[in-house]
Amino acid sequence: MKAVKSYCPPPGRPRAFTLIELLVVISIIGVLAAFTIPVLKTLKRQQYIRVARAELDQLATALENYKGQYGVYPPANAADPLMPQLYYELSGTIMVTTNGPDYFKTLDGSATIPAASVNTAYGVGGFVNCTHGVAEDAITARNFLPGLKPSRVNYYVTNNLVQTAILVTSVGGPDDAYKPLSASGLNPVRYAYPGTNNPNSYDLWVQLVINGRTNLICNWNGQVQLNVPLP
Repeated sequence: MKAVKSYCPPPGRPRAFTLIELLVVISIIGVLAAFTIPVLKTLKRQQYIRVARAELDQLATALENYKGQYGVYPPANAADPLMPQLYYELSGTIMVTTNGPDYFKTLDGSATIPAASVNTAYGVGGFVNCTHGVAEDAITARNFLPGLKPSRVNYYVTNNLVQTAILVTSVGGPDDAYKPLSASGLNPVRYAYPGTNNPNSYDLWVQLVINGRTNLICNWNGQVQLNVPLP
């Protein structure tokens, strides 16, 4: 009986995709991207808002603790809610007297401001949360923001050439085009006391511009407000 020989075709060139197959694959990728990109943008927006709200909640706790000690909330910068003196008031200060001009320094030593510049920058003569007095009448300042991340503070030079420390949101604009203080990524926390929306306490808010739309996160409305005309 003769052995049956198997037949193997000679090796050839590997089969390539046809033009139609490539177009189908490209179309599928395009459809998937059309669904995925908006979802990713939505998730990113929610993340920005979640971080900003958590930061405002931290400040709200500090403000309540401040009131518990002093009986009132910190004064606001009536001339400019973009530039409140919250960082100095909530961090606590001491007055430093030297042979030169006197100045205020935060308890952690991270920020200073000449005493003569406080009124120019904030419209007040000094800070309430400041160590002063002697013996039984002494009042010791307190840091109501322990462990505050460095990304929450920025050092800014005002139009009057006064360098101040301000509280900002760590998420920035987030859009680079949004520059309330003419600097990319520098987005201050706004504060007003007494508040317009909360006349018995204070207004605390931050505005984020995400994908060209404004998102107002505030303490008088639990919902994010879109495209509210604020600075």
